[in-house]
Amino acid sequence: MSKFYITTPIYYVNGEPHAGHAYTNIVSDVLARYRRLKGDKVYFLTGVDEHGSNVHKAAENAGLAPQEYCDKMAPTFTKLWERLNISNDIFLRTTSDMHKRGALKFLTALYNSGDVYKGPYEGYYCRPCERFFPEKELTDEKICTIHKLPLEWLEEENYFFKLSKYQDRLLAHIHENPQFIHPESRRNELLSVLNSGLEDISISRASVSWGISLPFDPEHIVYVWIEALMNYMTALGYETDSEQYQTFWPADVHMMAKDITRFHALIWPAMLMAVNLPLPKQIVAHGWLTKDGEALSKTRGIFIDMDTDIETYGLDAFRYYLMREFSFGNDGDYRPARLHARYNADLANDLGNLLNRVLGLVNKNFEGIPAPTTPGEFDDEIEAMAQTTIDQLDAHIQAFAFDAALETIWEFVRRINRYVQQTEVWTLAKPETIPRMGTILYNSLEALRIISVLISPFIPDTAEKIQKQIGLTEFDTALEWGHLPADLAVSRGEPIFPRVDIKKQKQQQPKAEAKPQQKKEQKTTNLVSFADFQKLDLRVARILAAEPIEGADRLLKMQVDLGTEKRQVVAGIAEHYTAEALVGKQIIIVANLEPATIRNVESQGMILAGSGDSVVLATLEEEMPLGTQVR
Repeated sequence: MSKFYITTPIYYVNGEPHAGHAYTNIVSDVLARYRRLKGDKVYFLTGVDEHGSNVHKAAENAGLAPQEYCDKMAPTFTKLWERLNISNDIFLRTTSDMHKRGALKFLTALYNSGDVYKGPYEGYYCRPCERFFPEKELTDEKICTIHKLPLEWLEEENYFFKLSKYQDRLLAHIHENPQFIHPESRRNELLSVLNSGLEDISISRASVSWGISLPFDPEHIVYVWIEALMNYMTALGYETDSEQYQTFWPADVHMMAKDITRFHALIWPAMLMAVNLPLPKQIVAHGWLTKDGEALSKTRGIFIDMDTDIETYGLDAFRYYLMREFSFGNDGDYRPARLHARYNADLANDLGNLLNRVLGLVNKNFEGIPAPTTPGEFDDEIEAMAQTTIDQLDAHIQAFAFDAALETIWEFVRRINRYVQQTEVWTLAKPETIPRMGTILYNSLEALRIISVLISPFIPDTAEKIQKQIGLTEFDTALEWGHLPADLAVSRGEPIFPRVDIKKQKQQQPKAEAKPQQKKEQKTTNLVSFADFQKLDLRVARILAAEPIEGADRLLKMQVDLGTEKRQVVAGIAEHYTAEALVGKQIIIVANLEPATIRNVESQGMILAGSGDSVVLATLEEEMPLGTQVR
């Protein structure tokens, strides 16, 4: 059994947690759950940073003693992690005795290394960051690049760590271990910092009273950022050299947002080198969640309303959106309209409808899950694709490509939807073909069972619901094909992703009551003759490809097949359907509409859809030959 130790940063308690913190912890949770699924021994750490001037100031503003304030704020984080279904093994508080003892042990070892000295310090300081800005990082305006606030000049006597001494060793380590810093863009940034030269860093504060005193000089408090880095070891019982510490250190993954990689990838490894301890294996940095292009910030009041979106769509939809929509390592702009589109297209349509349809056919035609007795066309392809999906998923997660991992799973989901359509399983409920029907439905359910296992790190509640509706009483994590027992009584329940009425999100506006005469006038105006309706040529078509139109958030460009010809159409459905979810769908188009140019793209027809607070394509209950006329 392999070990896997993953950490999140510990978060300041000078404000409540926000969606940026949620993203970091959900990413870490996905990794922890995936490694448990693989049978690894996992330890997952998160926590809060309760010392420093920011926390002290927040406590003063609240009229509380610092410890009392921290005791009040820490539960806001634990409650959020519970709500987000975060499976951490420990929640560390830096005011805990275990952390304090471990920090004192580490500081003593660092001092004894000979790499700590006392000296004057002066420079520009950001209080929200609680860090000095080196001369080469200063802007002309002398503002913090993160908080957009003016820096203040600060002079005091501090203790320093000889960071500059470790420049060559750090360079060598990064070059010898290409995966040490991920993604490559962060690695290149930090190599640039190293190549420009490192300066010694201050590790204490004489002007701050709330924190841990240096064991070799009680007049100084350890700088909060230096103290925070030690939590990754103190949480394991470093102070007693515990069995847990011996098992899990060094960390396999330090997960964080990109703005704190310098502390973790340069300062922390150098400190560990100074005390002759193993370095973490990987420093992994994700991009920022943004809103309207700006980073989330407690200080600047930029936030995402997680509560409303989770209340509207459910927790798993929120987790799915964060993991599927953004490319890990890059910034991602959070848009509720895209969450709505992912919910409808990927979750409600692709996965939810597949489960409901298959369970409905089993309930209607069999006493329980039928045995796979009659193999036929496409069966081998489905089984092979299950294994390919498992293999590709592992490769994507190893590369932190969570969006690609979920797309790989959803390619399998969409393939099972096509399998049900291609085999026309609903037509096989006859004595001579019902064994084949049973085999197709068994294969579909076995695929859904494997899909539930693969999605369990991302959306664990949904995975449980799928297996319960299939009839499994305990969650089955086996990834071997054919593990699903026959004769299980399926229990088709409520849709796992019911349709969302987004009117509930909007403030209801009072509507003026229409006068009877106006209603009559409107009814008369809207009438068309049967002869006019007959002029429309409605045809069945299949979507072959779809892609967004640059600069048009609502529009998708699609290539469709009408059987005798292929056309290009443009539709304003990008807020409700993703491009990849549309491929393969049979739709109805108005085939004799005059071509129109929309955003410089020619549209040679119009697709039919129901349109209200959401958009739902007009599709067919059963497959029909392409080009069939709709009357």
